[in-house]
Amino acid sequence: MRVSRSVTFAIHATPAPGSGAPIHRRTEALVLLTDLLTPDRIKIPLVASEKDELLRELVELVGKAEKGVDGEEILEAVREREKVLSTGIGNGVAIPHGKTSAVGQLTLAAGVAREGVDFEALDGKPVQLFFLLVGPESAAGDHVKALSRIARLLQRDSFRARLASASHPDEFYAIVSEAETT
Repeated sequence: MRVSRSVTFAIHATPAPGSGAPIHRRTEALVLLTDLLTPDRIKIPLVASEKDELLRELVELVGKAEKGVDGEEILEAVREREKVLSTGIGNGVAIPHGKTSAVGQLTLAAGVAREGVDFEALDGKPVQLFFLLVGPESAAGDHVKALSRIARLLQRDSFRARLASASHPDEFYAIVSEAETT
């Protein structure tokens, strides 16, 4: 099942210079993670114990949910990105990502590795929370916005702790949804 993607705009009113009359400006579209992620693309627990196996496990979540995608092409795009610099951003979090024509739109998968996996994270610590983001080159702008949104939400210790302790994909999804509305 594919969820339709909504886009939210914020309108800011500021007075026109010298007139006192407001000018309405439309800001950038807000990318909601709940528009990119579905419970069927969340796995708890992830079972892989090595980085490459874990990437494959996450890519398989995308392949199961999106019929007809080339998992190997997605995996190669993500591996190529990992060669540049590990996407293990620290605090037990990794956001592997890549751009590929194997998917038609920006797609997010996620999972929890209970024991933590050596993902060559920037802080050298094992990673428990994984968010895999893949999309076509044409979605590069939203790709960057989604990465930023994931990283921003995951700065909160309480949010990370709640995700890491989620016992079911629906619970994980609900935690993400709640965080986006507060």
